[in-house]
Amino acid sequence: MTAGTTLTNGTTAEHELAALQREHGRPLFALLLRLCDGDRQRAEDLVQETLVRAWQHPEALRAENFDSVRPWLLTVARRLAIDARRARQARPAEVGDAVLENARVISDHAERAAATLDVREAVKTLTPEHREVLVLVYFQGASVAEAAAALGIPPGTVKSRAYYALRALRRVLPGYASDMR
Repeated sequence: MTAGTTLTNGTTAEHELAALQREHGRPLFALLLRLCDGDRQRAEDLVQETLVRAWQHPEALRAENFDSVRPWLLTVARRLAIDARRARQARPAEVGDAVLENARVISDHAERAAATLDVREAVKTLTPEHREVLVLVYFQGASVAEAAAALGIPPGTVKSRAYYALRALRRVLPGYASDMR
């Protein structure tokens, strides 16, 4: 389609727009495919948007100053591609399903609940003396001196009982040994 093509009622007729697509569609698509880094879908969308702009501005297609409308179409297409790239960079990246499937779950409540039950059962296997020290020092957060005062035993005994209690738990809970160091 050249600049001298007759337009009806101030807008591009449907058959003229189809002729514009046939004549300039491939070069537009080739340019936009390069500008969209090989994204065919985005390039096709931008070709359509370029043709919509041509339909909205029939005066640009009628201009007698040039032999072909291709330079105008290519300029519009390039500007649309630049605008689309800027818009994508302004938004956060979209997350696809593949990313979510490979993402590590930080806090899985089911695993935490199962681990809690495992630890409770393992603590029940300890001797009462070891269990008392472990509950005071590790579960209630008491210091060695506070646990010694509460139990009426020397601080060294609290330390040794805590050591042997943890050692026994490591044997009972082999999968958790790395977490207990």
